[in-house]
Amino acid sequence: MTTTAVAAPHLPARLGRFVLRRCPPRLYVSYGLLWVLALEGSAVTLTGTSWRPSGATAVRVVSVVLVLLFLRMLDEQKDLAHDRVHHPDRPLVTGAITGAELRGAMAAITVVVAGLNAVLSATAVLLILAVLGYGLLLAPLERLAPAVRDRPLLGLAVAGPVQLLLGGYVYGSLVAAGAVSADRRGAVLLVLCACVFLHLEFARKTAWETSPGAGLYSSVLGPRGAAGVTVGLAAGAVACEALLFAPRGPLALLPCLAVLFPVHGARRFLAEGRGAWPVSTAVAFVAVTHLALAVRAMLLP
Repeated sequence: MTTTAVAAPHLPARLGRFVLRRCPPRLYVSYGLLWVLALEGSAVTLTGTSWRPSGATAVRVVSVVLVLLFLRMLDEQKDLAHDRVHHPDRPLVTGAITGAELRGAMAAITVVVAGLNAVLSATAVLLILAVLGYGLLLAPLERLAPAVRDRPLLGLAVAGPVQLLLGGYVYGSLVAAGAVSADRRGAVLLVLCACVFLHLEFARKTAWETSPGAGLYSSVLGPRGAAGVTVGLAAGAVACEALLFAPRGPLALLPCLAVLFPVHGARRFLAEGRGAWPVSTAVAFVAVTHLALAVRAMLLP
C-alpha cells in the first residue's frame, strides 16, 4: 500500500485543520461576504436600480472566498523558507500539511470557481481565472527578483493588484450580466475597496518596534510615516464614498462614519509611542464600512 493511499483518507481532515489555522472562516468568509455585498450592491444602486442579493451574488461570494483561500495556500508555499526560520510552528513547516496537498486543493478550487462562474458568463470565468493566474505568477517572480520578497513596499506594489483584479472580477461580472454599465463610478468604487483593504494591510504591519522577519512597513517609512499612510488610506476610502454618494443625500453618507475607527486607532498608536497599531480598529473599519455600504444599497434608492 502506498503512502498516498494511506494518506488520502486523512486529507480532508488535514486540509480542514489547515483552513481553521491559517484561513479562519469567521474572518475569510465574513470579509468575502461583506466585500461582495458592498461592491455589488453599491455598483447596482449607483445606476439608479434597486438591488437585492441573488443567486449570482452567492456565486460571487463563494468565488471570492475560495480565491482568498487559494491565495493563502499559495502564500504558505511561497513563504516556506522564511517560515522555517521565523514561524516554525506553521502547518507546512511542521508537516501538518504538505505542499502537494495544498497544490491539489488549489487545483480543485480552480475547477470549482471556473464551474461556478460558467453559470454566470464566459467573461466571469476569464476574470476569476485571471486573478488565480496573477497569483501564481508571484511565486516565480519572487524567486527571480528577491527584492520583491525582501522589500515590503515593493512586495505590496507587486502583490497589491490581486485585490484590484478580484474586485474587477465582481464588477466585471456585473457588467457582463448587464446589471451595470462600465463607467468612472466603477473605477472609483474599486479604488474605495482597495483603500479599505490597504488600510487594514498597513495597520497589520505598523509598529513602533521592528522584529526580525516581520516585514513591517513602519521599518521602511518609520512608525509615524506608516501611521500617516494608514490614516490616509482610510481618508481616501471616505473621500471616494463622498464622491459617489454625496449627491444622494446625507443618509447615503452614513458609511463615512466608519472613519472614527481609524481616527481612534491613530490616536492610541501615537499616544502610546510603543507597541503595534491596534489592529482591532482597522478590522472594525473594514467590517463597518462594507456592512454599511451593503445596508445602504438595500435600504436607500
